[in-house]
Amino acid sequence: MSGGAVRRFRAPGLHDGGFVHGAVVPSGATVFTAGISPLDDDGAIVGVGDATEQTHRCLECLAAVLDEAGASPAGIAKLTVYVATADPAVLGQVWQAVDAGFPETPPAIVLGVTALPYPGQLVELDAVAAAEH
Repeated sequence: MSGGAVRRFRAPGLHDGGFVHGAVVPSGATVFTAGISPLDDDGAIVGVGDATEQTHRCLECLAAVLDEAGASPAGIAKLTVYVATADPAVLGQVWQAVDAGFPETPPAIVLGVTALPYPGQLVELDAVAAAEH
């Protein structure tokens, strides 16, 4: 099975906000990630105060986790992005960074939350993906 076999779709009759509404994952192994934080190799937060830079780092870390599990970003069926802000402009910046990080953006949601675990952390994400082997 290939992660590319994940079928993303838009439901007819629903508003097309420029994103897919859902995904169908073929039978096989499914990968559920833990929260992915924007940490460097030494465990320090990357891009303190910069939600866009943290989003890019989280996506890099997510790709590494998926690779270890035999999956890839193309196999993501559901992506949840947590942002420590109530500012719609920051949420929009994070969404733009997520959207730019994929050739075809998976079903995703960007949520504003009160706090995240590490001091200076603005972004965390988790994903559900189809394993490729």
